[in-house]
Amino acid sequence: MLNGATVHGIAGIRGLRHPAEIPLLIAAVLTTLMGYGMWFVIISWLAGSSEATGLEAEVRNLFLDGGTLSQVLLVIPLVPLIVWAVRAIMYAQLRAGSVQMSPTQFPEGYRMVVEAAQEFGLRRVPDAYVVLGNGQINAFASGHGFRRFVAVYSDLFEIGGRARDPEALRFIIGHEVGHLAAGHVSYFRLIFSQLVGYVPFLGQAFSRAQEYTADNHGYANSPQGVSGAMGVLAGGKYLGAEVNTHALADRATREKGFWLHLSNWLSSHPINTWRAHALRDRSRPGRIMIRPPESTAWFPPSAPSGSEWSGSWPTPQQMLSVLDSTTTSVPSEEQFGRYPGLSYQTPRNELRWSSPVPVPVGPAGPTASQVNRPTPAPAGWQQPGSYGRPSPAGDEPGLIDDHGTGSFDLPDPQDRRPDPGQS
Repeated sequence: MLNGATVHGIAGIRGLRHPAEIPLLIAAVLTTLMGYGMWFVIISWLAGSSEATGLEAEVRNLFLDGGTLSQVLLVIPLVPLIVWAVRAIMYAQLRAGSVQMSPTQFPEGYRMVVEAAQEFGLRRVPDAYVVLGNGQINAFASGHGFRRFVAVYSDLFEIGGRARDPEALRFIIGHEVGHLAAGHVSYFRLIFSQLVGYVPFLGQAFSRAQEYTADNHGYANSPQGVSGAMGVLAGGKYLGAEVNTHALADRATREKGFWLHLSNWLSSHPINTWRAHALRDRSRPGRIMIRPPESTAWFPPSAPSGSEWSGSWPTPQQMLSVLDSTTTSVPSEEQFGRYPGLSYQTPRNELRWSSPVPVPVGPAGPTASQVNRPTPAPAGWQQPGSYGRPSPAGDEPGLIDDHGTGSFDLPDPQDRRPDPGQS
């Protein structure tokens, strides 16, 4: 109930926790305690003398007329019971209608769950389910009582097939199991931080910090899955294989302005560009409120950003001349995704981690093998690995190492609801 689900206890694995999570958790707990304190004061006042007049009488009537304020007063003490019931129903629905992973049903995915549970110190293997996605890209983790479980939507689970990207699925499963290991679905943690979800900006910041923590667990579980996971988040399960992770990460430093920041502040998950930047560069934690500085970009821009004046954007003729005189690292016949049963000459990760900068064609241009070669990381970058842990064998050149409620779904900028589970 207090994250006794892992051998690491309530603190979890400290090196994998985002540095802003615990301060924001403390703020969330204080907010909830203040909310319950205010509820107690109001109830005590309403239960007192009813011989009020003037403004005091009008305020009392607002709380007693059966409207919204009256409903809030009635619901607040029921929040612990409501959370318990919602989690119980969610778990029951999974058990009743979803496909349970096991040694005989989706054993490859189930092995990933078991291995992540072992790596992160879970005392018991969590239940794992494949849920009908109907086109949605999502996964979540939650619990009920002492039980813990993860669920992956079928459209996201598909990327783990042999013809697609098993390491991306391993990263995502590590992300979800990371929510369990970090205690994000602990019942008492949810109860004592529940009301913060209704506080603009603070609740979403807390959720994003938890997402970064879960991303750190996903990276520790499968650093090779970073590019595939970010690709499917940004481009979907078919086009995700062609998304260049360097280009996505560098845009976090160049897309700027109040409205862009506001879109992040209102989101329960870090926006994709910031998330990719944090997963690529493991020398610094993911940004919660302010974009990464432009000095942390690895490559010059290949297209203008939306925050620049439109007068600086190229004309169609100018851009056509660039397109005609340069080539990209993605062969034209492969620009529209990779499909099961087909083989491709260019490995996925050579496309995902190649230079995003256009290169000249013709005698002065590089060969095709040079174009598709992964670009070495700049001098001084931190080697792959999780916060000082040894780098696994097979890490790819240029690859460096989250989220409140951790989910690998596409975040809804207007999503401010409290979540009984972590996706």
